[in-house]
Amino acid sequence: MAYVSLSFEGVDNADLINRITTALMMVDGVESAEVGRHGAEVDGRVRREELIRTVERLGVKVK
Repeated sequence: MAYVSLSFEGVDNADLINRITTALMMVDGVESAEVGRHGAEVDGRVRREELIRTVERLGVKVK
């Protein structure tokens, strides 16, 4: 299993954190995702680029 760390900005409320968590968990290959205001830690067999696209679709800029 691979571990991917993402950093992002513009996440300032629990609703958006929950939406990001749900979106990441729906990506094929993701086993777990811990999301906070400044980033996410994701475990699974998935490409980093796919996770970035998933988060950016929600209007969040990944650093």
